[in-house]
Amino acid sequence: MLNYELPSLVVSFELLIRLAIVVRILLRRQGTPSSRLSWIVVVLLVPIAGPVLYFMFGEVRLGRGRVRRHKRLRRWQTELLEAPHADNAAELPVDHRPIAKLAESVGGTPARHGNALTLLSDSARMIDALVADIDAAEQHCHLTTYIYLDDSSGQAVAEALERATSRGVICRVLVDAVGSKHFLGSALRTQLEAAGVQVRAALPVNPLRALFARLDVRNHRKLAIIDGRVAYTGSQNIADAAFAPKASYAPWVDATIRVRGPVVWDLQRLFIEDWYLDANEWLGEVLSVQPAPRPDGVDVQVIGTGPMSYNYAMRQVQQAALHLGREEVVITSPYLVPDEGTAAAIHAAARCGTRVCLVVPARNDSKLVAAASRGFYSDFLDSGVHIREYLNGLLHAKTLSVDGRLSILGSANLDRRSFELNFELSLIVYDEDFTRELRALQARYMAASSTIIATQWQTLAWPKRLYFNAAGLFGGLL
Repeated sequence: MLNYELPSLVVSFELLIRLAIVVRILLRRQGTPSSRLSWIVVVLLVPIAGPVLYFMFGEVRLGRGRVRRHKRLRRWQTELLEAPHADNAAELPVDHRPIAKLAESVGGTPARHGNALTLLSDSARMIDALVADIDAAEQHCHLTTYIYLDDSSGQAVAEALERATSRGVICRVLVDAVGSKHFLGSALRTQLEAAGVQVRAALPVNPLRALFARLDVRNHRKLAIIDGRVAYTGSQNIADAAFAPKASYAPWVDATIRVRGPVVWDLQRLFIEDWYLDANEWLGEVLSVQPAPRPDGVDVQVIGTGPMSYNYAMRQVQQAALHLGREEVVITSPYLVPDEGTAAAIHAAARCGTRVCLVVPARNDSKLVAAASRGFYSDFLDSGVHIREYLNGLLHAKTLSVDGRLSILGSANLDRRSFELNFELSLIVYDEDFTRELRALQARYMAASSTIIATQWQTLAWPKRLYFNAAGLFGGLL
């Protein structure tokens, strides 16, 4: 009798576990309805593996030590934000103030006046400029990147850091443990540390940590700060455009902003917070450097998001920008898997008469994400959205421009991973001249793209429609 009852007991127990997980999913404070529904489907339809996958990837857990350090940061944050900046507060147009207020709600970072910006759309030129600034450094060089490759760009930056340390400059490099896995185990890292460069891994991955933290939450920020006076941020990693690990999709096409002015202080604050979370070393003294507003500088705002902050803000800023548009909104993103709210904002903007153009790569390094993206095409095209697929490599730049007046550029993709899971960084620029320059760059992307024709897309063969729509069902998990 027991031989017959035991299997049924095991099945019943496993089913009870799955039902308990479903209840837990429904009771979670975080997450969107689509992500909850996707996880419920996985847990109920995939025995054993479903609950395991949910335990590993279903909730944002960052480890007890990191949570404790973040609580200390929250206590220190009030003191940090009391630094004198009254002379650089931005006076924004009335219609831009709601977006600025929303972005400020994330970490208390207001829009600041007096910043000089240089848009760098060529990877080699960006690395050359960064190396030149490192060679001019006198106090410190701080770098954060998701991917650091041991290629010509990685070597050039490493050699500049070594020259800087030989002059007595303190150099710190924070790289993501997954994105820069090979670099962390490379001779180049050993060479850097031997020269005195401090290298740390963000969000390390090991079996023990998997018991307490979710391993696919990553630090996706790209940031470099020189002497607290010059900064770089955008979509480019420390890597050649040829991008050796995925050379078949090359060149990687990126966009970066070189910044001078008061917002460098805000970027520095983000770096020291990230450094403290992973290196357990507080660098608050470097915040004594407060760049003065530059003549004829522009209004810029830093928005740093992550699973420990109000991580829906970047999504809401994008949605607010779409609602703000009256004439045109152009978005470029390598990964386009919007949540329901963002998709609804895109539809609404297009149906209200705003020309909405989405530019994505024709060939994506993630086949599942590419399929999920195309699952949105039909509805977007029905609403009048213009869709272009970039042909000359993998368009990796994450940009948005609104009516030639406001622009956003950074590391965040238009997907749930960027909006809810990863540590991301973007700049909001409230300036017509810079936005026109960015819009001209977007125009070059569009000129190198094919146009998706609505009538042709509607006649797509049913196996492709089935594949795209099925992939889209799991957009909440991507």
